[in-house]
Amino acid sequence: MSIQWFPGHMAKARRQIEERLKLIDVAIELLDARIPLSSRNPMIDDILAQKPRIVLLNKADIADERITKEWIRYFADRKLKALPVESTTGKGVKEITEAAKEKMADKFAAMGRKGIQPRAVRALIVGIPNVGKSTLINRLAGRSAAATGDRPGVTKAQQWIRIGSELELLDTPGILWPKFEEEWVGYHLAATGAIKDEILNSEDIAFYILKYLIREYPKALEERYGIEQLPEDTENPHEVVELMEQIGRKRGCLQSGGSVNLEKASNVILRDLRTEKLGRISLERPSDFEAL
Repeated sequence: MSIQWFPGHMAKARRQIEERLKLIDVAIELLDARIPLSSRNPMIDDILAQKPRIVLLNKADIADERITKEWIRYFADRKLKALPVESTTGKGVKEITEAAKEKMADKFAAMGRKGIQPRAVRALIVGIPNVGKSTLINRLAGRSAAATGDRPGVTKAQQWIRIGSELELLDTPGILWPKFEEEWVGYHLAATGAIKDEILNSEDIAFYILKYLIREYPKALEERYGIEQLPEDTENPHEVVELMEQIGRKRGCLQSGGSVNLEKASNVILRDLRTEKLGRISLERPSDFEAL
C-alpha cells in the first residue's frame, strides 16, 4: 500500500521552514505518544539538519504509560531528550521552556561572557497534522494564539508566538511526507485521526486495529464490549471479522434483515480507540522499530 497525501500548503510549509532555519535556535518535534514512529516525519531530519532538537510525546495521557517510558529511553539512547506532555491538560508543558533553555545554555553563556544580553530562545515547532501543535501552543501561551481543530490541516500559515520572556515559538502547518510506503504507517495515522478518514477504508483500519488489540490489549476488548472469548488466530481473517460483527451487534449496528453494518461497527471501534473508551492504548513500541 502506497498512500499519496501531500496538499500544496504542506509543500509550501516545508520551503518556509527551510528558509527560516537561520532564525531558529531549537527545533521542537511534536509526536503522538501512541505512534511515535508513524508520526515522525522522516523528511524532518533532512529539513532540520543539525539543529538542536527536543522531542515531545504528546497525548501521553491516552497512551500506554509503560510504553511511553520505553520511548523516552529509546530517544535518550539516540541523544534526544524526549518529554511526555498532555497539551489538553497542561501536564509536562512547563518543562518545555526549561528544556529549550538547557539546549541553549552554552551559547547563551558565551554571549554573556561577551557582554551580550541573553534573549528569548527561538524555537520551531513541527509535527504532522492533528498531532496537537495548536493546542500545545495555546497551553504554553496561556491564550488562544493558534487555531485548533479535530481534523488535520487546521494550521495553514506560520506565525511567531511569544511564550513569556524566555521563549518564542514559530508555529507551522503540519507536514506529512509525500507517501507512506509501509502499510502499518498508514493504518496507524488513520486510526489516530492524523490523516483524513476518507483516505483509507474504515473497515480496513478497524480490521487492522482489532488484530493488534487482540494480541496486545485483549482485556480492553473484553471489558469494553463484553466479549467472552476472543479469536485465537489473528491471522484468520474470518475470526477477526466475526469479532467485528459481535461488536456491531452489541452496539446496535444492524441493517435491514438483521445483518451487521460493518462500516458502522468499524466507526464504533475507531471512535472508542480515539476517545480512550478502550483505555490507554499505544500502537507502537521501540521493539517494533528494532524488528524492522
